[in-house]
Amino acid sequence: MLQIANVSKDMGEFFLDNVSLEIQDGEYLVIIGPTGAGKTILLETVAGIYESDSGEIYLDGREITDAAPRDRNICMVYQDYMLFPHLTVEENIGFGLKSKKVPAGEIREAVMKYATMLNIAHLLHRYPGTLSGGEQQRAAIARAMVMSPRALLLDEPLSALDAKTRELLRRELKSLHAITKTTVIHITHNFEEVFDLADRVAIMNQGRIVQVGKPEEIFRKPKDRFVADFVGATNVFKGVSTVTDGLAVVTVDGLEIRAHPAEEGDVYVSVRPEDILISTEPLASPVRNAFPGTIRDVLHVGAVVRLTVDAGTEFIVALTRQGFEETGLDVGDGVYIAFKATAAHVFPGGNA
Repeated sequence: MLQIANVSKDMGEFFLDNVSLEIQDGEYLVIIGPTGAGKTILLETVAGIYESDSGEIYLDGREITDAAPRDRNICMVYQDYMLFPHLTVEENIGFGLKSKKVPAGEIREAVMKYATMLNIAHLLHRYPGTLSGGEQQRAAIARAMVMSPRALLLDEPLSALDAKTRELLRRELKSLHAITKTTVIHITHNFEEVFDLADRVAIMNQGRIVQVGKPEEIFRKPKDRFVADFVGATNVFKGVSTVTDGLAVVTVDGLEIRAHPAEEGDVYVSVRPEDILISTEPLASPVRNAFPGTIRDVLHVGAVVRLTVDAGTEFIVALTRQGFEETGLDVGDGVYIAFKATAAHVFPGGNA
């Protein structure tokens, strides 16, 4: 539905470098990446706020690269609301429709529809200065949605809100998307928003899209070391891989870790802490990776306990607090760890 093809934009400190991305009709795409990666410029270029230096943008098969923002039918919402302080909530939400000379009755109906969806119908008579941050953001989103946009662009819409309000508004965004099927592109730094909202996630770095996929794929199968570090991959080891029986056999500090995909040469191999089994006895299940080790550290992190196990190289193993208490394990105990070859992910760049 929305196609970004080889788009570049140089604004000095911030830039886009040959970005290509396709978004499907009705998809909720979340973009993440470090500060300065080019996320906001990408959205503003799609919205028409900036003209690209090169490349093309298509909406429903129609090129909109040089189209004025008002002719794109794309709406953008920023984290700081940008409501008109002298207008009521109702007037703010209906502003775009009024400027298009839509009849007053239709404006009122559309305003009430989205104000109700976003739980602010009782605030329509108020002014923005009397609202909480969450209420102002709901009004800003409603103002965009009454325009029936083909795409809704959200630039960190929840980042200025407190934790409870973020959670409530996250649920409302999810419900709004489920009802309206509007195509959404949402920038965030919050991984909870990624897992709660995204159909797919795109990671940006230094003006480029470096990986696109479903949230589970991005977090479990990072494409390179940058992505692995950015999504918080804990067990990432550099080693040398050979291929045996369709599996990568990665030698790391004398250990042979069997993993996917079957790549040869200098590589990284990663395994998520929650995918590692731990026991005081050798595990009977036919897992491809099993090593004896010793617990070197125990760290309590909320409802999760992270164990550092020295098995020739150090692995982080995650257990629920209840699971940890049931094991009776402690620092200095000898244990066995095990994980499937499918839980270990290989990506190139071990010589980097």
